[in-house]
Amino acid sequence: MKNTKLETILHELQEIGDTRNLSGMRRFGIQTDHAFGISIPKLASIAKVIGKDHALSLDLWATGYHEARILAGMIADPSQTSSALLESWVLDFNSWDVCDQICGRLIVWTPYAREKALSWALREEEFVRRAGYTLMACLALRKHAYPDHWYLSFLDHLLLHAGDRRNFVWKAEHWALRQIGKRSAGLMLSALEVSRNLSSSENPQRRKVGKTALRELEAKLGRVLKRAL
Repeated sequence: MKNTKLETILHELQEIGDTRNLSGMRRFGIQTDHAFGISIPKLASIAKVIGKDHALSLDLWATGYHEARILAGMIADPSQTSSALLESWVLDFNSWDVCDQICGRLIVWTPYAREKALSWALREEEFVRRAGYTLMACLALRKHAYPDHWYLSFLDHLLLHAGDRRNFVWKAEHWALRQIGKRSAGLMLSALEVSRNLSSSENPQRRKVGKTALRELEAKLGRVLKRAL
């Protein structure tokens, strides 16, 4: 039986896709073998029209198309998203933008976000590990009413494990460290301590993560103190 809804969406994606965008995507390290060349704002507009449609999201993901998978994350229903589904999808992550969009638009709103952040950040696969740290950053960014101590396990993890040499991973590490520190005054002090510790490491990659986070956290703290004076 034909899936008319899926075929209609795929046809729309093909119609609005612009292959001239693919070279720019490749320059930013995005896989384009199965991509149409569609911007995130355009995909978000399509998702707004569709609304939440979990069954369609599963069908879109199964196509393997780059933008179809990002759209799948936008329309998937967090309440219908199982832990098993997330474990399946994360293995398909092959670009940082798919990883970040699925984490920020779907996984962060599921009950499994904290659990996946900690477990995936220990995995060896590049984009699975990035997803772990991306979730830490996204959880800090979202307006969840979690207390500060809820995030300390993330800082403990970063102190022990930050320093992956892979570009897409270490950037997510310092992103997580920075966003956790910006969440509150208490977490700022804890994140600064972790950043300074990493900055003094003998491991050059750990120093890089620490110093990158430290610059932004100290700048943020300076702006806050200036406003308070």
